[in-house]
Amino acid sequence: MLIKDLDCLENILESIEKIELYSAQLKSADNLLKDSKSFDAILMNFIIVGEMVAKLSEEFKSEYTEIEWWKIKGFRNIVAHNYFGIDAEEVWQIIQNKLPQLKSFIQKSLKKTEYGNH
Repeated sequence: MLIKDLDCLENILESIEKIELYSAQLKSADNLLKDSKSFDAILMNFIIVGEMVAKLSEEFKSEYTEIEWWKIKGFRNIVAHNYFGIDAEEVWQIIQNKLPQLKSFIQKSLKKTEYGNH
């Protein structure tokens, strides 16, 4: 695995952990929407995740097709370019249903290398 990919995976994992931290006390999409600081912080970290995915090598992404890399990058574009049109329910569902899978994948990928420290 390329050092660049390892660095990107570490950054993605860090942002996922921040999203988990910022959303941990929230119970629903409505709570998320009402907590504007957490909502803003979570969206910023989704942008970072999408940026890091874009920087992953094509070789890495094509080797691990079980992750929908294009959807992650697409969501980043929606957040960055249509901020006021973001659906809190969609964000909540991603946090609840998609992020755990991505986090698990990244942790496993990092553990395969000596680089990983999570």
